[in-house]
Amino acid sequence: MDYVIEMLNIRKEFPGIVANNNITLQLKKGEIHALLGENGAGKSTLMNVLFGLYQPEKGEIKVNGKKVNITNPNIANDLGIGMVHQHFMLIDKFTVTENIILGKEITSRGKIDMKKAESEVREISQRYGLAVDPQAKVADISVGMQQRVEILKTLYRGAEILIFDEPTAVLTPQEINELIQIMKTLIKEGKSIILITHKLKEIMEVCDRVTVIRKGEGIGTVDVKDTNPNELASLMVGREITFKTEKSEAEPKENVLEINQLTVKDSRGIQAVNQLDLTIRQGEIVGIAGVDGNGQSELIEAITGLRKTDSGSIKLNGKEISHLPSRKVTESGVGHIPQDRHKHGLVLDFTIGENIVLQTYYQKPYSKFGVMNNKEIYVKANSLINEFDVRTPDEFTLARSLSGGNQQKAIIGREVDRNPDLLIAAQPTRGLDVGAIEFIHRRLIDQRDQGKAVLLLSFELDEIMNVSDRIAVIYEGKIIAIVNPKETTEQELGLLMAGSTEKKAGGVN
Repeated sequence: MDYVIEMLNIRKEFPGIVANNNITLQLKKGEIHALLGENGAGKSTLMNVLFGLYQPEKGEIKVNGKKVNITNPNIANDLGIGMVHQHFMLIDKFTVTENIILGKEITSRGKIDMKKAESEVREISQRYGLAVDPQAKVADISVGMQQRVEILKTLYRGAEILIFDEPTAVLTPQEINELIQIMKTLIKEGKSIILITHKLKEIMEVCDRVTVIRKGEGIGTVDVKDTNPNELASLMVGREITFKTEKSEAEPKENVLEINQLTVKDSRGIQAVNQLDLTIRQGEIVGIAGVDGNGQSELIEAITGLRKTDSGSIKLNGKEISHLPSRKVTESGVGHIPQDRHKHGLVLDFTIGENIVLQTYYQKPYSKFGVMNNKEIYVKANSLINEFDVRTPDEFTLARSLSGGNQQKAIIGREVDRNPDLLIAAQPTRGLDVGAIEFIHRRLIDQRDQGKAVLLLSFELDEIMNVSDRIAVIYEGKIIAIVNPKETTEQELGLLMAGSTEKKAGGVN
């Protein structure tokens, strides 16, 4: 069998941890090969070894049958290997073309020939169905478009083998469908793809084979046509996974959050939330369903005190909070799991212990007379790390070195531990594996069952349908319908999200 890539018995260690132990992965020409594993299983580490960002302690790599020594990404590029990273490596202030050619500039008489570069970018873009404006500034384009720029960067450098690291973690459902089509086009053009993912639906739809790793160990490689999502989930986490979220009927009581006629502008001064009404009660989970960009982010920022409101009212337990600074909102009884864990959920260069007390570090017992009590901080951190199954060498590890799922568990532990009356969970399972998703859904339902109000924002319709007790559909900054998940379908929700059927916003008890 001819393989374009062979990673044989790879071992990669970091201080105190074996990230990859004796893992083998073999990629055939013209296939999409999934690398499946839980958050922190060692998937990205293995691909960073292939891309030359890490050097393995043991094992060998072959490209087209020849043994190679990939000591840096330039060597990987020269061997035809390109990597689309989960967190994009783009410069916001540069144009699409400037980002793509960076380090591989076309010069004429000592100057960069931008016209020629733009023309080449346009040609590659059209060839692979990547509709991107070469002159657009990266800061002005959507996340999905930024990802296309990353793909173009690899193609511009002549990549024949593309590594996609969790490519759908930050995309909307529509962008995911577009990306799947792009991958299929790349395969038709003779490329080969390694897809790091834990989304079983995508594997079943687009991949030929799948290699499973668990806790740094290779579990095996299977043909996608010979398996199913339940079997893959069990291989990945080592136990049976329930895809249906089990929960009792909600028993809502008093109103916790009451929003009336709320109007909020976005950062460009355009009205994003438009006379919005919404009520959430004790003991219920209200899910917000909507296409990205319909005012969801601005609504959550307004509730949490991160964005000024223009008009209207936000009441928590009967008290107006719309004028309060964010710390006062937090102290009033609001927990917030933000949709961007890196920008708004963590300080990446703080330890995981310090991050766990970010909302309470100024209170007893974590500080006294303005002096931090590190012993108490790390005792609390250690207990939450154990309770929320945060997989980390210890509480002194920097937050940035944890996997996305473990970062998310730490944030959820921090917010739930404060026992808020209202827990806002924005994209709480974005980029997480099925085991972590099951864990987080259970925690949200536990909060509900303890009589808390939970506001869930998600672009995953099955998550909204599975976890919510009521679903509020947002369109152009307004709640246009409130539906019972048991009495609706994904098709009906999709139509409402597109604004095609206005229903009177009512309650479902």
